[in-house]
Amino acid sequence: MALNATIAGVFAEPDTLMGVFEEVSKMNVHLNILERAWAAWYLWMQNDTLATGIMSFVMHEVIYFGRSAPWMIIDALPYFRKYKLQNQKVPTLKEQWECASLVLLSHFTVELPQIWLFHPIAAYCGMDYGVPFPSFGKMAFQIAVFFVLEDTWHYWFHRALHYGPLYKNIHKLHHTYSAPFGLAAEYASPIEVMLLAIGTVGSPILWVFLTGDLHLFTMYVWIVCRLFQAIDAHSGYDFPWSLRHILPFWAGADHHDVHHERFIGNYSSSFRWWDYMLDTESGPEAAKRRRDRKIKAMKAQKTQ
Repeated sequence: MALNATIAGVFAEPDTLMGVFEEVSKMNVHLNILERAWAAWYLWMQNDTLATGIMSFVMHEVIYFGRSAPWMIIDALPYFRKYKLQNQKVPTLKEQWECASLVLLSHFTVELPQIWLFHPIAAYCGMDYGVPFPSFGKMAFQIAVFFVLEDTWHYWFHRALHYGPLYKNIHKLHHTYSAPFGLAAEYASPIEVMLLAIGTVGSPILWVFLTGDLHLFTMYVWIVCRLFQAIDAHSGYDFPWSLRHILPFWAGADHHDVHHERFIGNYSSSFRWWDYMLDTESGPEAAKRRRDRKIKAMKAQKTQ
């Protein structure tokens, strides 16, 4: 394990987690509290694969359901209806419960086995999981790269999943709800979960394999950002302060909500550029732009 050698040499026998944390804190005052907790966890567990697996799974569940909970509350408050994109379709508690049940089942039966395989693969490719953590600037740059790579993967595979047989046998389940809500972000068939997860997990793995420079903590921050993006995109709400009003190329909930409503177009996850460049945008504004282009082309032909 790539922990500080001084830390690793302190413990011959596992202690309580708090006891390990206190010893790590005494001998490594240069580390911040999160780095000390991280080091203490791995030292206390004495099994890196198990330590990473438990931490990864718990983090995913806490973030996924924790981020979905505010959207459930918002759905229950009439005040926010003016911001809902399809305000005539509000998910019922029954729908949310059924959705959460299937998602949770998928987490345990599909995602959990993949999580246990992650640490050996990541370690083999050279991913660092020691302390201290990388700088904020390095993490921000790498996460930005992962967003671009994942968005590209998502666009092409998502678009492929709308091909007849693939849609019917794989992707149709995700389109159960024509007006999506936060919990429905990972409401999908096991095959789709695995295919699209490759973009999220595979991008960092590819990066560390090629560069040899990636920390597991950066990977976790990326996963949190990606979960927030996916859940917010399925929220069904577009607020004046939503990110897409600040970054015009950000997809946002309005972009993905139209995809669920019309079942076609807007295939990207985070950004708008693939749909724009390949003319797969959906919705009234995109339709108007296509009509304007056709009219302009017809006028140009007449003047020739």
